[in-house]
Amino acid sequence: MGSSGVQIACTALGILGLIAAVVTIAVPRWKVSAFIGQNIITAQVQEEGLWMECVTQSTGQQQCKAYDSLLILGSDLQAARAMTIISCMFTVLSLLTLCAAADFTTCIQNEEVKPKVRLVSAIGMIIAALLLIIPVSWAAHNVVRDFNNPLVSQSVKRELGPCIFVGWGGGVLLLLDGGLLCCFSRPCSGGSSGTTKYYSNSAPAPSKNYV
Repeated sequence: MGSSGVQIACTALGILGLIAAVVTIAVPRWKVSAFIGQNIITAQVQEEGLWMECVTQSTGQQQCKAYDSLLILGSDLQAARAMTIISCMFTVLSLLTLCAAADFTTCIQNEEVKPKVRLVSAIGMIIAALLLIIPVSWAAHNVVRDFNNPLVSQSVKRELGPCIFVGWGGGVLLLLDGGLLCCFSRPCSGGSSGTTKYYSNSAPAPSKNYV
């Protein structure tokens, strides 16, 4: 059974991973303008996210516009919307499950059930991590592929935005959280509940009094 300190640390890692996932979803900086070749106009920077694209002027003024249709998005961003949202849902449910089964709470009184519930929380964290790492890695692959493709116009080439790295960081935190919970949430063995008792089949014959 894991100590309360490890469980508190896992809860903190899960919260940080959730914050990183929310930032990855909300901030429209998955792709940013690439200033290469003839595209050296730095007066404005174009940024693209999951829900909108923004143009930031050199004066600091920013204008954002939501995507008109889901069909104009690439397959990577379409999948990223669903996967990142599901990742946040798994993270929230896993955190609630962890808090319910932690040693520093009294939501679950049965000490034999707590490690199993924490193991379920660990699996949820790992799934949430994969659902966050996969879309940002997919988007990063497409950005790098288009950047190195000579057939793509330099004006439409993009670079990796900060949200890609935030998503990777959040996924690593959730993976670490799930790994720690798996290591420290094994059901205890050798206790009184797990001890197997063996009884002899041959019972002593009852004493008889003969007259």
